[in-house]
Amino acid sequence: MNIKVVKLKDISRIIINEPETYNSLSFKNLSDLIKIFKKLDDDRKTKVIILEGAGKGFSAGHNLKEVRNLKSKKKYQRLFNLCSKLMLRIVEGKKPVIAKVHGAAYAAGCQLVASCDLAYSTKEALFATPGVNIGLFCSTPMVAVSRKVNRKPMMKMLLTGEPIRANYAKEIGLINDYFPKSKLNKEVFKIAKKIASKSNLTIKIGKQTFYKQLEMPLRKAYAHTSKMMTINMMAMDAKEGISAFIEKRKPVWKNK
Repeated sequence: MNIKVVKLKDISRIIINEPETYNSLSFKNLSDLIKIFKKLDDDRKTKVIILEGAGKGFSAGHNLKEVRNLKSKKKYQRLFNLCSKLMLRIVEGKKPVIAKVHGAAYAAGCQLVASCDLAYSTKEALFATPGVNIGLFCSTPMVAVSRKVNRKPMMKMLLTGEPIRANYAKEIGLINDYFPKSKLNKEVFKIAKKIASKSNLTIKIGKQTFYKQLEMPLRKAYAHTSKMMTINMMAMDAKEGISAFIEKRKPVWKNK
């Protein structure tokens, strides 16, 4: 099975399990990932999703052998549309998604990391948008990455195709943090458990509002977030959270 799902209480791990292609984002893998993310988004038990790769690294991006054999404009368009659909599914989904990265995350693999809400890696991890090296500018990957990284470091990545290391990826905002390989799993689960302990409903409202307001002008963003804060305030969980804080006790979430 190319994509594995491992459920641990309220945390679900999605593992791209195709080490022989460096977990490439082929037509099949993209389609399977879209279906799995949709399924987990609708799964009431899953509160947080962790995305990772098997074998030597996270993902090398598109399968170039597959890409070379496509040949027609229609097939290329279908592939890039499908890849964009996966990225949008992650961003527009209800559940927080954490990228757990080791080895390399290149091209569409780097796009996948940038599309996740949070990202953590090993110290040795490498990130790149290396399309220029093969005559193919990383135009779709830059959509996700440029929304996390400022313009100058982003353009350097795109124009040179050179990989960057985890410490620099953290510095420019592509990842949240990096750890020794032996500690990565523990640290990722620590943050996943912390998020899973919050109200599901609050997290869902917050995640969707966050991405929506980013695309708005300032006045419109304030109008939209004020509306969403009001909706959130009317929920049982907000009332419970405020009461628990005042009464100095732990909240009991109803996710309503």
